[in-house]
Amino acid sequence: MTKNKSEKKSNRPGKKKSDSKVKNKRMKKGAMLNAIVDVFKSFPKEPFNYRQISSMIGVTSQVQKLQVVDILYDLSADSFISEIDRGRYRYNDWGTTAVGTFMRRQNGKNSFIPEDGGTPIFVAERNSAHALDGDKVKIQLHAKRKGADPEGEVIEILESRQRSITGKLQVTNGFAFLITEDKTLANDIFIPKGKLKGGKTGDKAIVRITEWPEEAKNPLGEVIDILGTAGDNNAEMNAILAEFDLPYKYPANVEKAAEKISDAIPEEEMARREDFRGVTTFTIDPKDAKDFDDALSARKLDNGNWEVGVHIADVTYYVKSESLIDREAFNRATSVYLVDRTIPMLPERLCNQICSLRPDEEKLCFSVIFELDKEAEIRQSRIVRTLIKSDRRFTYEEAQAVIETGTGDYEEEILALNGLAQKLRERRFKDGAIAFDRYEVRFDIDENGKPLGTYIKESKEANKLIEEFMLLANRTVAEFVGKKKAKKTFVYRIHEQPDPEKLKDFSAFISRFGYKMRTEGTKTDISKGINKLLDSVQGKPEENLVETLAIRSMQKARYTTDNIGHYGLAMDYYTHFTSPIRRYPDMMVHRLLERYLAGGRSAIKNKYEEYCKHCSDMELVAANAERASIKYKQVEFMKDKLGQVFDGVVSGVTEWGLYVELNENKCEGLVPIRDLGDDYYEFDDKNYCLLGRRTRRTYRLGDPITVKVAQANLERKQLDFALT
Repeated sequence: MTKNKSEKKSNRPGKKKSDSKVKNKRMKKGAMLNAIVDVFKSFPKEPFNYRQISSMIGVTSQVQKLQVVDILYDLSADSFISEIDRGRYRYNDWGTTAVGTFMRRQNGKNSFIPEDGGTPIFVAERNSAHALDGDKVKIQLHAKRKGADPEGEVIEILESRQRSITGKLQVTNGFAFLITEDKTLANDIFIPKGKLKGGKTGDKAIVRITEWPEEAKNPLGEVIDILGTAGDNNAEMNAILAEFDLPYKYPANVEKAAEKISDAIPEEEMARREDFRGVTTFTIDPKDAKDFDDALSARKLDNGNWEVGVHIADVTYYVKSESLIDREAFNRATSVYLVDRTIPMLPERLCNQICSLRPDEEKLCFSVIFELDKEAEIRQSRIVRTLIKSDRRFTYEEAQAVIETGTGDYEEEILALNGLAQKLRERRFKDGAIAFDRYEVRFDIDENGKPLGTYIKESKEANKLIEEFMLLANRTVAEFVGKKKAKKTFVYRIHEQPDPEKLKDFSAFISRFGYKMRTEGTKTDISKGINKLLDSVQGKPEENLVETLAIRSMQKARYTTDNIGHYGLAMDYYTHFTSPIRRYPDMMVHRLLERYLAGGRSAIKNKYEEYCKHCSDMELVAANAERASIKYKQVEFMKDKLGQVFDGVVSGVTEWGLYVELNENKCEGLVPIRDLGDDYYEFDDKNYCLLGRRTRRTYRLGDPITVKVAQANLERKQLDFALT
């Protein structure tokens, strides 16, 4: 017993050295408080009195010992420690644990997300037990001090999320390091030479962490794949995909399975379908598209109405549920669109050949056929399997030319469809749909992927023509299932109403520019108010600012089996039916639709809800990867412009600085707060600004600003600006 006590004492923080300078140096109260807290956290099961605490933190003067007594009393009053007997205290709440997900960050600001929801809890690096980002862990909750944020300590890693880390290899004689670029890991990864897989210094590599010993500063790992030389476009784009745990190549066995699928359509299958091969049909897509998953047919009926067919590639005819191809498509859940390439959900033989509605080829479709009068009112509609043969592949630019000039291939059909689409659109906004028509920036790139310039992708009438008929088909399919008395499990695309608090904050902010907006009333009242606001800021200096904040006040659309409607589109029933080549939820909708058209029973709700969550999660991951590729190309485009001066606008305000979007090319970079040297600036999140403590100078979201290019770091995908 005596031995154990002495061992315990030897492990305690020792009394500070009896250096006269240390003895005579007065400890500030804040430092004393932190030192005392550290003692209790380090020895949570042991009781201490004020003399022991004073000795352990190096306090010797009687005056400061009395301060220790005062601090112990305050910590006890805050329930951080408990007085277990007269004058002896022990750390409080030891034994309270929680289970959830560990979120690791490169800056050391790790956090724990409880699995039952609730506020994230800070976990210091010293208390992380080397848990990795996404691991399921059990934490010990530290007693919460008054006025301080809650903290925790990882005591067990329950499930380790195996994930790959990308970076650049640095190889020496006997070993190597992966210099990580991952935002969730500050430490480089040690790689034994036998685990290099032929990698050399300067190679971009994907590494799997194999272990992280408790006493080791760096995790150990092995190379999974060499992507190529750092800086090479293919290597960098594949590294971005790997960073988000997205596949950058198609499994050979899945490609092989796709090659075995016949593109011949059996006669008996043709006979089962409505034949639209004799009806004028065409596709309208971006000029670089290869996966044409929707086509429109149009013919004028004897009564003067138009029959419009929205024909969607019948992917599920070829991809059977639970097949090898289907499982791969489900895992991917969506095609991913990087700046210079598409990573398809389906193998190329399916997405660009067999299923793609290419001109002059007979194709199988799942279609919604409408009869529309001259006011675009639906007189009747039906959902059927069809056989089509596209007469023409239009680019958006070619279709737009027909609309603008009134002449060209299939001019009668295109002009009629455009007129109907405009009426559909007008009615949709009258019903309360919100008009977010924000511009998109695109890069002109050469054959090696190098960005040569930027341009704005505009949405013109031809784009809106396709959009309206796709929306109409999606709504009609959702209504066909959702409006029936016997409720059946279905996949809906929902969009919840804006958070009232966010709307109020947004309304208060725009009032400074002289704008007013309704934040109460029916959802139609609010959406019409938002539209009125967006119309009134068109062409004004604050246009981009107001649109950005309006979008931020909105919820994010997602997939679910519980229908609550789509607020942004002002539709009570909405789904995704029109893009099965690139979205797995559309494949689920096709299968459920086929089942219910045949009179089948309702599918299992819980299973489909899990599928919906996976698809929503993967949609977000794909969007993040796309943004990362855009960021990389922005930095690459600007790296030869160091020192050049540009006009821009403050596009984001954070506690670490100002984001500035350049007017000329829409590239975005950061002015770090540390470089705002004329004052100490504080972040005001309510007013979207940085405020100088002494000068009261304000940098606000939407402010015009002039900057010069200070740094372009490709490895970090980071563009830094400096004020001029």
